[in-house]
Amino acid sequence: MLKLQVTGKTILSSIRCRRKASSYTIHHFGSTLQMSTCSSYTFGPYKIDPREVFYATPLSYAMVNLRPLLPAHVLVCPIRLVPRFTDLTADETSDLWLTAQKVGSKLETFHNASSLTLAIQDGPQAGQSVPHVHIHIMPRKGGDFEKNDEIYDALDEKEKELKQKLDLDIERVDRSIQEMADEASKYRSLFDC
Repeated sequence: MLKLQVTGKTILSSIRCRRKASSYTIHHFGSTLQMSTCSSYTFGPYKIDPREVFYATPLSYAMVNLRPLLPAHVLVCPIRLVPRFTDLTADETSDLWLTAQKVGSKLETFHNASSLTLAIQDGPQAGQSVPHVHIHIMPRKGGDFEKNDEIYDALDEKEKELKQKLDLDIERVDRSIQEMADEASKYRSLFDC
């Protein structure tokens, strides 16, 4: 159990971590917090290697994507396994969006992008393939899609394919754990204090 003081009230949150690894300091809403990194994360029914995670708060984490649509297409998720957006607590909702804002800002600058696409597919009919709330963050550059809104069609199509098998399509190949760990390591350095 994690007891956390956020926005003036104490909440208890069950964190799906098997054991604690190294500890690091994070800055959260003007306060400095000591936080232990999880040695394992979950994304719906899937175990996520901690090397794929590049940023975490007590309530959220950011990870690289197995099959990104664009360079730096990452996901921000609540640490607690929550299937639908409306099931998040107020503190989780706030932390999730503040984390997405921080991650998006850093990646947009790092990749010399000019814009960001942030998207949530909430529920199966909305295209959600993994029953765990997550925000897609994609730094954007002019010309990355012929028509700007095609990103949503591509996202929806890939989510449907992911749901069919997590083996997806031929044009986007699974990246190795080492490729994802290398990318996460680059991004992790953006958040070092």
